[in-house]
Amino acid sequence: MRTFTGTAAALVTPFTENGQVDFDALGGLLEHTSSHLDFLVVSGTTAESATLSFEEKQAVLKYVVNNNPHNRPIMFGVGGNDTNSVIERIEKFDLEGVDGILSVCPYYVRPTQEGIKAHYRAIADASELPIMLYNVPSRTGVNMEAETVIDLSSHPNIIGIKDAAGDLTQAMRIIHGTHESFIFLSGEDTLTVPIISVGGDGVISVIGNVMPEQYSRVINSALEGRYKEASASMYPLLDFNEALFAEGNPVGVKTALANIGLCRKDVRLPLVAGSETLQNRLNSLYEDAVKNFEIGQVARQATEAKKNLAI
Repeated sequence: MRTFTGTAAALVTPFTENGQVDFDALGGLLEHTSSHLDFLVVSGTTAESATLSFEEKQAVLKYVVNNNPHNRPIMFGVGGNDTNSVIERIEKFDLEGVDGILSVCPYYVRPTQEGIKAHYRAIADASELPIMLYNVPSRTGVNMEAETVIDLSSHPNIIGIKDAAGDLTQAMRIIHGTHESFIFLSGEDTLTVPIISVGGDGVISVIGNVMPEQYSRVINSALEGRYKEASASMYPLLDFNEALFAEGNPVGVKTALANIGLCRKDVRLPLVAGSETLQNRLNSLYEDAVKNFEIGQVARQATEAKKNLAI
């Protein structure tokens, strides 16, 4: 099995003017991102998977598999609040070229922790591909508690978790309560450095769609144990990252991608495209982030060079 550690982007799904999947723009996004990423995530939350048909998801997946310029491992999102339906869709999708399944915690029905465990065990038992848990309580309405994750980690076909709970204490409990090969991925871009510092393995990112080079450098620094440098590198990206969520996700990230010419900012109802105010704000913050990130990199390199001369 190819592993899922380091930096990934939860890829957006670009749309044409008439609302169809824009495969040309998707190809451009892959060229923009994949050389800087360690793996790719298709049909996650940021892909607007809730409003993509089965056929569209399959077509997007096939395109990414066939146009994966750096042969990155691929994780594909298949989740829901009907366990049998999730299993049926995993069995129905053509998953050739896919390395793992990302499956969101059941939403809306608000299951108990025992229900969550039974749901994931059923999926993991049925799937030929390894399962990555996905905890995002702000969207699902229920938190997958640390004890639940620790219990599920003993299943041989459950390989890790993407955790977007935004709770560092919970992250620490999971990391220290699971076996060494269990993968812990951050689902919050601004919390990834502290999560890595307590044993996390990487991130499934939103900002990585727009700034893959800069953000992957932040994450690589953290994974190499240079936490102070990673935090300093992340600081210039904070305001831009915050603005990406001002009108919801993926509204902000698509607006930012439109600003740099990679796709239209169109989204599907009930989401609406980013406002002109947001577009202007993101454009300004992006320029500042790129400039200040590079200034910081140059300053740190100069400081390091002085230290080496003094030795």
